[in-house]
Amino acid sequence: MKNLRIIPLGGMGEVTQNMFLYIYDQEILIVDCGIGFPDIYMPGADIIIPDISYLLKLLEEDHQIVGMVLSHAHDDHIAALPYLLAELPSFTIYGSALTVGFAQERMKDGAVQRNTEVVRDGQIINLGKHFSFSVISVTHSVPDAKHLVIQTPDGIIYHGSDFKLDKQPVDGVVSDLNAIAKIGQEGVLLALIDCLRVERDEWSKSESSTGPAIAKEIEGVKGKFVVTLMSSHIHRIQQVVDIAAANRRKVVFVGRSVERNVAIAERLGLLKIPAGVKINKRNIGNYRDDQLVVIIAGSQGQEGSSMVRAVFGEHRIIQINEQDKVIISADAIPGNEVPYYRAVDELCRNKVQVIYPDIKPNIHHTGHAGVLEQKELISKIKPKYVMPIGGADRHRELFRTRVAHQLGYKDNQIMIPNSGDILVCENQQWKVGEKIRLKPKIVDGLGIGDVGPVVLSDRRALSEAGIVVIIIPRRNKQFLFDEIEVISRGFVFMKQADEVVTFIEEETAQIIKQNKNLGDYDLKQKIEEGLKKKLYKVIQREPVIVSEIMDRR
Repeated sequence: MKNLRIIPLGGMGEVTQNMFLYIYDQEILIVDCGIGFPDIYMPGADIIIPDISYLLKLLEEDHQIVGMVLSHAHDDHIAALPYLLAELPSFTIYGSALTVGFAQERMKDGAVQRNTEVVRDGQIINLGKHFSFSVISVTHSVPDAKHLVIQTPDGIIYHGSDFKLDKQPVDGVVSDLNAIAKIGQEGVLLALIDCLRVERDEWSKSESSTGPAIAKEIEGVKGKFVVTLMSSHIHRIQQVVDIAAANRRKVVFVGRSVERNVAIAERLGLLKIPAGVKINKRNIGNYRDDQLVVIIAGSQGQEGSSMVRAVFGEHRIIQINEQDKVIISADAIPGNEVPYYRAVDELCRNKVQVIYPDIKPNIHHTGHAGVLEQKELISKIKPKYVMPIGGADRHRELFRTRVAHQLGYKDNQIMIPNSGDILVCENQQWKVGEKIRLKPKIVDGLGIGDVGPVVLSDRRALSEAGIVVIIIPRRNKQFLFDEIEVISRGFVFMKQADEVVTFIEEETAQIIKQNKNLGDYDLKQKIEEGLKKKLYKVIQREPVIVSEIMDRR
Protein backbone atom coordinates (compact mmCIF):
# COMPACT_ATOMS: atom_id res chain seq x y z
CA MET A 1 0.00 0.00 0.00
CA LYS A 2 1.59 3.28 -1.15
CA ASN A 3 0.10 5.36 1.67
CA LEU A 4 1.70 6.25 4.96
CA ARG A 5 0.12 4.39 7.86
CA ILE A 6 0.72 4.87 11.59
CA ILE A 7 -0.32 2.15 14.01
CA PRO A 8 -0.04 2.75 17.77
CA LEU A 9 0.46 -0.63 19.46
CA GLY A 10 0.14 1.04 22.86
CA GLY A 11 0.17 4.44 24.52
CA MET A 12 -3.26 5.56 23.33
CA GLY A 13 -5.50 6.42 26.26
CA GLU A 14 -2.83 5.25 28.67
CA VAL A 15 0.40 6.82 29.84
CA THR A 16 2.65 3.81 29.25
CA GLN A 17 3.37 0.95 26.80
CA ASN A 18 4.48 3.30 24.03
CA MET A 19 5.14 1.69 20.64
CA PHE A 20 4.35 3.00 17.16
CA LEU A 21 4.63 1.48 13.71
CA TYR A 22 5.21 3.78 10.74
CA ILE A 23 4.50 1.87 7.53
CA TYR A 24 4.95 2.82 3.89
CA ASP A 25 4.71 0.26 1.11
CA GLN A 26 6.52 -2.80 2.55
CA GLU A 27 8.75 -0.87 4.97
CA ILE A 28 8.21 -0.50 8.73
CA LEU A 29 9.85 2.01 11.06
CA ILE A 30 9.29 1.35 14.78
CA VAL A 31 9.31 4.18 17.32
CA ASP A 32 9.78 3.20 20.98
CA CYS A 33 9.27 -0.14 22.69
CA GLY A 34 7.93 0.41 26.19
CA ILE A 35 6.26 -1.50 28.97
CA GLY A 36 3.01 -0.83 30.79
CA PHE A 37 2.14 -1.45 34.41
CA PRO A 38 -0.67 -3.70 35.70
CA ASP A 39 -3.70 -2.30 37.47
CA ILE A 40 -5.73 -3.79 40.31
CA TYR A 41 -7.59 -5.99 37.81
CA MET A 42 -4.38 -7.85 36.92
CA PRO A 43 -3.35 -9.56 40.18
CA GLY A 44 0.05 -11.22 40.09
CA ALA A 45 1.07 -9.55 36.83
CA ASP A 46 4.46 -7.81 36.76
CA ILE A 47 4.42 -5.74 33.58
CA ILE A 48 2.50 -5.46 30.30
CA ILE A 49 4.23 -5.50 26.92
CA PRO A 50 2.83 -4.46 23.53
CA ASP A 51 1.06 -7.03 21.40
CA ILE A 52 3.17 -7.37 18.24
CA SER A 53 1.11 -10.13 16.60
CA TYR A 54 0.06 -7.76 13.80
CA LEU A 55 3.70 -6.77 13.24
CA LEU A 56 4.65 -10.44 12.99
CA LYS A 57 1.82 -10.93 10.48
CA LEU A 58 3.22 -8.08 8.35
CA LEU A 59 6.66 -9.69 8.42
CA GLU A 60 5.15 -12.94 7.18
CA GLU A 61 3.71 -10.92 4.29
CA ASP A 62 7.21 -9.79 3.28
CA HIS A 63 7.25 -6.44 5.06
CA GLN A 64 10.64 -5.35 6.35
CA ILE A 65 11.62 -3.50 9.53
CA VAL A 66 14.07 -0.79 8.47
CA GLY A 67 14.94 0.27 12.02
CA MET A 68 13.75 1.28 15.48
CA VAL A 69 14.15 4.73 17.02
CA LEU A 70 13.93 5.31 20.78
CA SER A 71 12.85 8.78 21.88
CA HIS A 72 14.25 8.65 25.43
CA ALA A 73 15.35 6.31 28.18
CA HIS A 74 12.26 5.81 30.34
CA ASP A 75 10.96 2.26 30.86
CA ASP A 76 7.61 2.99 29.25
CA HIS A 77 9.56 3.68 26.04
CA ILE A 78 12.41 1.13 26.10
CA ALA A 79 11.86 -1.64 28.68
CA ALA A 80 9.94 -4.05 26.40
CA LEU A 81 13.09 -4.55 24.31
CA PRO A 82 14.30 -7.73 26.06
CA TYR A 83 10.86 -9.32 25.68
CA LEU A 84 9.98 -8.41 22.09
CA LEU A 85 13.27 -8.36 20.20
CA ALA A 86 13.63 -12.14 20.49
CA GLU A 87 10.55 -12.47 18.27
CA LEU A 88 11.78 -10.02 15.63
CA PRO A 89 14.46 -10.13 12.93
CA SER A 90 17.68 -8.16 13.25
CA PHE A 91 17.66 -4.39 12.67
CA THR A 92 19.50 -1.36 14.04
CA ILE A 93 18.20 0.51 17.08
CA TYR A 94 18.80 4.28 17.15
CA GLY A 95 18.74 6.79 19.99
CA SER A 96 20.73 9.36 21.93
CA ALA A 97 23.83 8.29 23.84
CA LEU A 98 22.10 7.84 27.19
CA THR A 99 19.04 6.20 25.66
CA VAL A 100 21.19 3.70 23.79
CA GLY A 101 23.21 3.04 26.96
CA PHE A 102 20.09 2.29 28.98
CA ALA A 103 18.63 0.22 26.12
CA GLN A 104 21.77 -1.92 25.89
CA GLU A 105 21.51 -2.71 29.60
CA ARG A 106 17.85 -3.60 29.18
CA MET A 107 18.67 -5.95 26.32
CA LYS A 108 21.26 -7.71 28.49
CA ASP A 109 18.45 -8.54 30.92
CA GLY A 110 16.91 -10.68 28.22
CA ALA A 111 20.18 -11.93 26.73
CA VAL A 112 19.27 -10.10 23.51
CA GLN A 113 21.83 -8.46 21.24
CA ARG A 114 21.09 -5.87 18.59
CA ASN A 115 23.18 -3.37 16.68
CA THR A 116 22.74 0.12 18.17
CA GLU A 117 23.70 3.52 16.81
CA VAL A 118 23.89 6.86 18.62
CA VAL A 119 22.22 9.71 16.74
CA ARG A 120 23.14 13.34 17.32
CA ASP A 121 21.19 16.50 16.61
CA GLY A 122 21.36 17.56 12.96
CA GLN A 123 22.35 14.11 11.73
CA ILE A 124 20.04 12.62 9.08
CA ILE A 125 19.61 8.84 9.08
CA ASN A 126 18.19 7.22 5.96
CA LEU A 127 16.24 4.02 6.50
CA GLY A 128 15.21 1.90 3.55
CA LYS A 129 13.75 3.57 0.46
CA HIS A 130 11.02 5.60 2.12
CA PHE A 131 12.08 6.83 5.56
CA SER A 132 14.66 9.13 7.07
CA PHE A 133 14.75 10.85 10.41
CA SER A 134 16.63 13.34 12.55
CA VAL A 135 16.42 14.22 16.24
CA ILE A 136 15.96 17.45 18.19
CA SER A 137 16.96 17.90 21.84
CA VAL A 138 14.18 18.56 24.36
CA THR A 139 14.17 18.70 28.15
CA HIS A 140 12.51 15.98 30.20
CA SER A 141 13.03 14.18 33.52
CA VAL A 142 15.71 12.01 31.95
CA PRO A 143 18.66 13.61 30.09
CA ASP A 144 19.29 13.25 26.38
CA ALA A 145 15.59 13.11 25.45
CA LYS A 146 14.78 13.72 21.80
CA HIS A 147 11.90 14.58 19.53
CA LEU A 148 11.92 12.88 16.16
CA VAL A 149 11.50 14.45 12.74
CA ILE A 150 10.44 11.65 10.41
CA GLN A 151 10.59 12.27 6.66
CA THR A 152 8.15 10.16 4.63
CA PRO A 153 6.94 10.22 1.01
CA ASP A 154 3.68 11.78 2.24
CA GLY A 155 5.27 14.50 4.35
CA ILE A 156 7.04 15.30 7.62
CA ILE A 157 5.87 13.74 10.85
CA TYR A 158 6.97 15.36 14.12
CA HIS A 159 7.02 12.68 16.83
CA GLY A 160 6.99 14.75 20.01
CA SER A 161 7.24 12.30 22.87
CA ASP A 162 7.63 13.26 26.56
CA PHE A 163 9.00 16.77 27.04
CA LYS A 164 8.83 20.09 28.82
CA LEU A 165 10.37 23.43 27.86
CA ASP A 166 12.71 23.90 30.83
CA LYS A 167 14.44 27.25 30.45
CA GLN A 168 17.07 26.50 33.12
CA PRO A 169 17.85 22.78 32.93
CA VAL A 170 20.48 21.33 35.23
CA ASP A 171 22.85 20.44 32.37
CA GLY A 172 22.21 23.67 30.42
CA VAL A 173 20.85 21.78 27.39
CA VAL A 174 17.57 23.55 26.60
CA SER A 175 14.94 22.40 24.15
CA ASP A 176 16.09 23.48 20.70
CA LEU A 177 13.20 25.75 19.74
CA ASN A 178 15.13 27.21 16.81
CA ALA A 179 15.51 23.79 15.21
CA ILE A 180 11.84 23.07 15.92
CA ALA A 181 10.76 26.34 14.29
CA LYS A 182 12.93 25.56 11.25
CA ILE A 183 11.16 22.24 10.81
CA GLY A 184 7.86 24.09 11.10
CA GLN A 185 8.87 26.33 8.21
CA GLU A 186 9.42 23.26 6.04
CA GLY A 187 5.80 22.21 6.55
CA VAL A 188 4.77 19.47 8.98
CA LEU A 189 1.92 17.17 8.05
CA LEU A 190 1.25 15.71 11.51
CA ALA A 191 2.64 16.37 14.99
CA LEU A 192 2.30 13.84 17.79
CA ILE A 193 2.50 15.79 21.08
CA ASP A 194 2.94 14.70 24.70
CA CYS A 195 -0.26 15.73 26.52
CA LEU A 196 0.17 14.20 30.00
CA ARG A 197 0.17 17.45 32.00
CA VAL A 198 -2.50 19.25 29.98
CA GLU A 199 -4.48 19.74 33.21
CA ARG A 200 -1.87 22.27 34.38
CA ASP A 201 -2.30 25.88 33.31
CA GLU A 202 1.11 27.08 34.43
CA TRP A 203 4.49 26.58 32.78
CA SER A 204 6.14 23.53 34.32
CA LYS A 205 8.75 24.53 36.88
CA SER A 206 12.43 24.06 36.12
CA GLU A 207 14.18 20.94 37.35
CA SER A 208 17.00 23.16 38.61
CA SER A 209 14.65 24.52 41.30
CA THR A 210 14.33 21.13 43.00
CA GLY A 211 17.98 21.16 44.12
CA PRO A 212 17.69 24.19 46.43
CA ALA A 213 14.43 22.81 47.89
CA ILE A 214 16.07 19.48 48.71
CA ALA A 215 19.18 21.26 50.03
CA LYS A 216 17.08 23.04 52.66
CA GLU A 217 15.92 19.70 54.00
CA ILE A 218 19.43 18.49 54.87
CA GLU A 219 19.98 21.29 57.37
CA GLY A 220 20.25 19.96 60.91
CA VAL A 221 19.84 16.28 60.00
CA LYS A 222 21.67 14.26 62.66
CA GLY A 223 21.45 10.92 60.88
CA LYS A 224 21.46 9.72 57.30
CA PHE A 225 19.92 11.92 54.61
CA VAL A 226 18.03 9.39 52.49
CA VAL A 227 16.66 10.39 49.07
CA THR A 228 14.55 8.15 46.88
CA LEU A 229 13.66 9.17 43.34
CA MET A 230 13.15 7.75 39.87
CA SER A 231 16.39 5.93 39.12
CA SER A 232 16.58 7.42 35.61
CA HIS A 233 16.35 10.99 36.93
CA ILE A 234 20.03 11.74 36.41
CA HIS A 235 19.62 15.51 36.73
CA ARG A 236 18.04 15.18 40.16
CA ILE A 237 20.67 12.66 41.18
CA GLN A 238 23.29 15.22 40.12
CA GLN A 239 21.73 17.84 42.37
CA VAL A 240 21.62 15.47 45.35
CA VAL A 241 25.28 14.55 44.74
CA ASP A 242 26.14 18.26 44.74
CA ILE A 243 24.22 18.70 48.02
CA ALA A 244 26.18 15.84 49.57
CA ALA A 245 29.50 17.36 48.50
CA ALA A 246 28.50 20.83 49.77
CA ASN A 247 27.65 19.33 53.17
CA ARG A 248 30.83 17.23 53.29
CA ARG A 249 28.89 14.01 53.25
CA LYS A 250 29.62 10.85 51.30
CA VAL A 251 27.05 9.67 48.80
CA VAL A 252 26.11 6.01 48.48
CA PHE A 253 23.86 4.50 45.80
CA VAL A 254 21.59 1.61 46.80
CA GLY A 255 19.42 -0.43 44.43
CA ARG A 256 20.20 -2.19 41.17
CA SER A 257 18.40 0.26 38.89
CA VAL A 258 19.92 3.41 40.36
CA GLU A 259 23.40 1.87 40.56
CA ARG A 260 23.23 0.74 36.94
CA ASN A 261 21.89 4.04 35.62
CA VAL A 262 24.44 6.07 37.57
CA ALA A 263 27.28 3.97 36.13
CA ILE A 264 26.06 4.56 32.56
CA ALA A 265 25.53 8.30 33.08
CA GLU A 266 28.99 8.66 34.66
CA ARG A 267 30.60 6.79 31.78
CA LEU A 268 28.94 9.11 29.25
CA GLY A 269 29.89 12.24 31.18
CA LEU A 270 26.24 13.09 31.93
CA LEU A 271 26.72 12.74 35.69
CA LYS A 272 29.72 14.24 37.45
CA ILE A 273 30.62 13.04 40.94
CA PRO A 274 33.54 14.83 42.65
CA ALA A 275 36.48 12.63 43.61
CA GLY A 276 36.14 11.08 47.04
CA VAL A 277 32.40 11.76 47.40
CA LYS A 278 31.02 8.39 46.27
CA ILE A 279 31.51 5.30 48.42
CA ASN A 280 30.59 1.67 47.85
CA LYS A 281 27.41 0.62 49.63
CA ARG A 282 29.27 -2.29 51.25
CA ASN A 283 31.48 0.22 53.07
CA ILE A 284 28.58 2.14 54.59
CA GLY A 285 29.41 0.76 58.05
CA ASN A 286 32.74 2.61 57.99
CA TYR A 287 30.99 5.99 58.30
CA ARG A 288 28.80 7.69 60.88
CA ASP A 289 25.20 8.24 59.84
CA ASP A 290 25.67 12.02 59.84
CA GLN A 291 28.38 11.60 57.19
CA LEU A 292 26.07 9.96 54.65
CA VAL A 293 23.66 10.82 51.87
CA VAL A 294 21.90 7.71 50.56
CA ILE A 295 20.30 7.72 47.11
CA ILE A 296 18.08 4.66 46.98
CA ALA A 297 15.79 3.06 44.38
CA GLY A 298 12.11 2.42 45.07
CA SER A 299 10.38 5.81 45.11
CA GLN A 300 7.03 4.22 44.22
CA GLY A 301 7.05 1.85 47.18
CA GLN A 302 7.48 -1.12 44.85
CA GLU A 303 7.36 -4.45 46.63
CA GLY A 304 10.89 -5.83 46.98
CA SER A 305 12.61 -2.56 46.11
CA SER A 306 15.60 -1.40 48.13
CA MET A 307 13.62 1.50 49.60
CA VAL A 308 10.76 -0.69 50.80
CA ARG A 309 13.13 -3.25 52.31
CA ALA A 310 14.95 -0.47 54.12
CA VAL A 311 11.68 1.07 55.33
CA PHE A 312 10.51 -2.24 56.80
CA GLY A 313 13.89 -3.15 58.29
CA GLU A 314 14.58 -5.97 55.83
CA HIS A 315 17.58 -4.55 53.91
CA ARG A 316 20.87 -6.23 54.70
CA ILE A 317 22.97 -3.09 54.17
CA ILE A 318 20.93 -0.05 55.17
CA GLN A 319 18.58 0.52 58.09
CA ILE A 320 16.49 3.66 58.60
CA ASN A 321 16.16 5.01 62.14
CA GLU A 322 14.66 7.98 63.98
CA GLN A 323 17.73 10.16 63.49
CA ASP A 324 17.48 9.85 59.70
CA LYS A 325 15.47 12.00 57.30
CA VAL A 326 13.84 10.56 54.21
CA ILE A 327 13.04 12.59 51.09
CA ILE A 328 10.63 11.02 48.60
CA SER A 329 11.39 13.12 45.52
CA ALA A 330 8.65 11.68 43.29
CA ASP A 331 4.88 11.78 43.00
CA ALA A 332 2.89 8.57 43.19
CA ILE A 333 2.27 7.25 39.68
CA PRO A 334 -1.53 7.15 39.10
CA GLY A 335 -2.76 3.75 40.26
CA ASN A 336 0.27 3.25 42.51
CA GLU A 337 -0.92 5.25 45.49
CA VAL A 338 -1.38 2.29 47.86
CA PRO A 339 2.25 1.03 47.97
CA TYR A 340 3.57 4.61 47.78
CA TYR A 341 1.71 5.78 50.89
CA ARG A 342 2.22 2.44 52.64
CA ALA A 343 5.95 3.25 52.71
CA VAL A 344 5.25 6.78 53.96
CA ASP A 345 2.97 5.45 56.70
CA GLU A 346 5.52 2.89 57.86
CA LEU A 347 8.19 5.58 58.17
CA CYS A 348 5.80 7.74 60.18
CA ARG A 349 4.93 4.80 62.46
CA ASN A 350 8.64 4.41 63.13
CA LYS A 351 8.89 8.13 63.94
CA VAL A 352 11.20 8.79 60.99
CA GLN A 353 10.85 12.26 59.50
CA VAL A 354 9.69 11.87 55.91
CA ILE A 355 9.23 14.65 53.37
CA TYR A 356 7.18 14.05 50.22
CA PRO A 357 5.64 16.30 47.55
CA ASP A 358 2.21 16.51 49.22
CA ILE A 359 3.75 18.54 52.03
CA LYS A 360 6.75 20.10 50.24
CA PRO A 361 5.81 20.41 46.54
CA ASN A 362 9.15 21.90 45.46
CA ILE A 363 11.14 18.72 46.17
CA HIS A 364 9.68 17.29 42.94
CA HIS A 365 8.66 18.84 39.65
CA THR A 366 7.14 17.14 36.63
CA GLY A 367 9.10 16.36 33.49
CA HIS A 368 6.09 17.04 31.28
CA ALA A 369 4.82 20.20 29.60
CA GLY A 370 1.73 22.03 30.77
CA VAL A 371 -0.80 23.73 28.50
CA LEU A 372 1.34 26.80 27.81
CA GLU A 373 4.34 24.74 26.72
CA GLN A 374 2.22 22.48 24.55
CA LYS A 375 0.80 25.54 22.80
CA GLU A 376 4.28 27.00 22.41
CA LEU A 377 5.60 23.84 20.79
CA ILE A 378 2.69 23.52 18.36
CA SER A 379 2.99 27.21 17.45
CA LYS A 380 6.59 26.55 16.43
CA ILE A 381 5.82 23.36 14.49
CA LYS A 382 2.64 24.64 12.78
CA PRO A 383 1.47 21.15 11.78
CA LYS A 384 -1.56 20.54 9.56
CA TYR A 385 -2.79 17.83 11.96
CA VAL A 386 -2.14 17.23 15.66
CA MET A 387 -2.35 14.05 17.72
CA PRO A 388 -2.07 13.93 21.54
CA ILE A 389 0.00 11.04 22.88
CA GLY A 390 1.39 9.84 26.22
CA GLY A 391 -1.72 10.62 28.25
CA ALA A 392 -4.89 8.96 29.49
CA ASP A 393 -8.19 9.50 27.72
CA ARG A 394 -8.99 12.50 29.92
CA HIS A 395 -5.73 14.15 28.91
CA ARG A 396 -6.33 13.55 25.21
CA GLU A 397 -9.80 15.06 25.42
CA LEU A 398 -8.52 18.09 27.34
CA PHE A 399 -5.77 18.52 24.74
CA ARG A 400 -8.47 18.68 22.07
CA THR A 401 -10.40 21.46 23.84
CA ARG A 402 -7.74 23.33 25.82
CA VAL A 403 -4.89 23.25 23.31
CA ALA A 404 -5.90 22.29 19.77
CA HIS A 405 -9.21 24.17 19.63
CA GLN A 406 -7.66 27.29 21.13
CA LEU A 407 -4.96 27.22 18.45
CA GLY A 408 -7.62 27.10 15.75
CA TYR A 409 -7.62 23.38 14.92
CA LYS A 410 -10.91 21.81 13.87
CA ASP A 411 -11.96 18.38 15.07
CA ASN A 412 -11.10 16.83 11.70
CA GLN A 413 -7.51 18.03 12.22
CA ILE A 414 -7.20 16.42 15.66
CA MET A 415 -6.42 12.73 15.60
CA ILE A 416 -7.41 10.79 18.72
CA PRO A 417 -7.07 7.12 17.77
CA ASN A 418 -7.19 4.14 20.09
CA SER A 419 -4.41 1.59 20.37
CA GLY A 420 -4.75 -0.67 17.35
CA ASP A 421 -6.40 1.94 15.12
CA ILE A 422 -4.67 2.31 11.79
CA LEU A 423 -4.19 5.93 10.75
CA VAL A 424 -4.02 6.30 6.99
CA CYS A 425 -2.79 9.31 5.03
CA GLU A 426 -4.49 9.86 1.68
CA ASN A 427 -3.84 13.01 -0.36
CA GLN A 428 -2.30 14.79 2.64
CA GLN A 429 -5.36 14.03 4.76
CA TRP A 430 -5.53 11.70 7.76
CA LYS A 431 -8.30 9.31 8.64
CA VAL A 432 -8.75 6.28 10.90
CA GLY A 433 -8.95 3.18 8.75
CA GLU A 434 -9.36 -0.40 9.86
CA LYS A 435 -8.70 -1.49 13.42
CA ILE A 436 -6.54 -4.36 14.58
CA ARG A 437 -7.37 -6.20 17.76
CA LEU A 438 -4.71 -5.96 20.43
CA LYS A 439 -4.54 -8.25 23.44
CA PRO A 440 -2.37 -7.21 26.39
CA LYS A 441 0.64 -9.50 26.77
CA ILE A 442 1.41 -9.91 30.42
CA VAL A 443 4.78 -10.78 31.91
CA ASP A 444 4.29 -12.81 35.06
CA GLY A 445 7.54 -13.83 36.74
CA LEU A 446 9.64 -15.46 34.02
CA GLY A 447 6.65 -16.10 31.76
CA ILE A 448 5.81 -13.87 28.84
CA GLY A 449 2.29 -13.56 27.58
CA ASP A 450 1.16 -16.62 29.51
CA VAL A 451 -1.39 -14.82 31.64
CA GLY A 452 -4.56 -14.41 29.66
CA PRO A 453 -8.04 -13.13 30.55
CA VAL A 454 -9.10 -16.49 32.00
CA VAL A 455 -6.12 -16.63 34.38
CA LEU A 456 -6.65 -13.03 35.45
CA SER A 457 -10.34 -13.71 36.02
CA ASP A 458 -9.47 -16.69 38.22
CA ARG A 459 -6.98 -14.62 40.19
CA ARG A 460 -9.55 -11.89 40.79
CA ALA A 461 -12.06 -14.51 41.92
CA LEU A 462 -9.47 -16.04 44.26
CA SER A 463 -8.71 -12.67 45.81
CA GLU A 464 -12.37 -11.75 46.21
CA ALA A 465 -14.13 -15.04 46.97
CA GLY A 466 -11.50 -17.76 47.50
CA ILE A 467 -11.50 -21.30 46.15
CA VAL A 468 -13.65 -24.38 46.59
CA VAL A 469 -12.12 -27.79 45.80
CA ILE A 470 -14.44 -30.77 45.35
CA ILE A 471 -12.87 -34.23 45.76
CA ILE A 472 -15.00 -36.88 44.04
CA PRO A 473 -13.95 -40.47 44.89
CA ARG A 474 -14.50 -43.34 42.46
CA ARG A 475 -14.01 -47.10 42.83
CA ASN A 476 -14.36 -49.66 40.02
CA LYS A 477 -15.77 -46.93 37.76
CA GLN A 478 -18.54 -46.18 40.29
CA PHE A 479 -18.71 -42.74 41.92
CA LEU A 480 -18.93 -42.75 45.73
CA PHE A 481 -21.41 -39.92 46.20
CA ASP A 482 -21.58 -40.31 49.98
CA GLU A 483 -17.84 -39.68 50.23
CA ILE A 484 -17.61 -36.44 48.23
CA GLU A 485 -15.36 -34.00 50.13
CA VAL A 486 -15.51 -30.19 49.94
CA ILE A 487 -12.41 -28.16 50.85
CA SER A 488 -12.27 -24.35 50.80
CA ARG A 489 -9.58 -21.70 51.23
CA GLY A 490 -10.11 -17.95 51.48
CA PHE A 491 -13.85 -18.52 51.28
CA VAL A 492 -16.21 -17.58 54.12
CA PHE A 493 -19.32 -19.79 54.13
CA MET A 494 -21.10 -17.48 56.58
CA LYS A 495 -23.42 -19.01 59.19
CA GLN A 496 -24.97 -21.64 56.94
CA ALA A 497 -21.64 -23.42 56.31
CA ASP A 498 -23.07 -26.91 56.70
CA GLU A 499 -25.96 -26.15 54.38
CA VAL A 500 -23.61 -24.79 51.71
CA VAL A 501 -21.36 -27.87 51.88
CA THR A 502 -24.39 -30.15 51.62
CA PHE A 503 -25.67 -28.11 48.67
CA ILE A 504 -22.34 -28.48 46.85
CA GLU A 505 -22.21 -32.22 47.50
CA GLU A 506 -25.78 -32.79 46.31
CA GLU A 507 -25.45 -30.63 43.21
CA THR A 508 -22.17 -32.33 42.29
CA ALA A 509 -23.81 -35.77 42.55
CA GLN A 510 -26.77 -34.61 40.48
CA ILE A 511 -24.54 -33.20 37.70
CA ILE A 512 -22.55 -36.45 37.56
CA LYS A 513 -25.72 -38.54 37.28
CA GLN A 514 -27.01 -36.33 34.44
CA ASN A 515 -23.71 -36.56 32.52
CA LYS A 516 -22.50 -40.08 33.34
CA ASN A 517 -21.42 -40.81 29.77
CA LEU A 518 -18.92 -37.94 29.60
CA GLY A 519 -15.18 -38.40 29.93
CA ASP A 520 -13.44 -37.13 33.07
CA TYR A 521 -12.25 -33.82 31.54
CA ASP A 522 -15.66 -32.87 30.16
CA LEU A 523 -17.40 -34.05 33.31
CA LYS A 524 -15.24 -31.85 35.52
CA GLN A 525 -16.00 -28.86 33.29
CA LYS A 526 -19.73 -29.57 33.63
CA ILE A 527 -19.41 -29.74 37.42
CA GLU A 528 -17.42 -26.51 37.69
CA GLU A 529 -19.60 -24.53 35.29
CA GLY A 530 -22.86 -25.83 36.73
CA LEU A 531 -21.89 -25.23 40.33
CA LYS A 532 -20.59 -21.74 39.61
CA LYS A 533 -24.02 -20.61 38.39
CA LYS A 534 -26.03 -22.35 41.10
CA LEU A 535 -23.72 -21.49 43.99
CA TYR A 536 -23.93 -17.77 43.26
CA LYS A 537 -27.71 -17.88 43.81
CA VAL A 538 -27.11 -19.33 47.28
CA ILE A 539 -24.18 -17.26 48.60
CA GLN A 540 -23.83 -14.27 46.18
CA ARG A 541 -20.15 -15.11 45.72
CA GLU A 542 -18.22 -16.57 42.80
CA PRO A 543 -15.29 -18.55 44.22
CA VAL A 544 -12.97 -20.45 41.91
CA ILE A 545 -14.33 -23.99 41.74
CA VAL A 546 -12.00 -26.92 41.10
CA SER A 547 -13.19 -30.52 40.90
CA GLU A 548 -10.94 -33.56 41.07
CA ILE A 549 -11.88 -37.20 40.46
CA MET A 550 -9.89 -39.60 42.64
CA ASP A 551 -9.80 -43.30 41.76
CA ARG A 552 -9.53 -45.62 44.74
CA ARG A 553 -8.58 -49.26 44.89
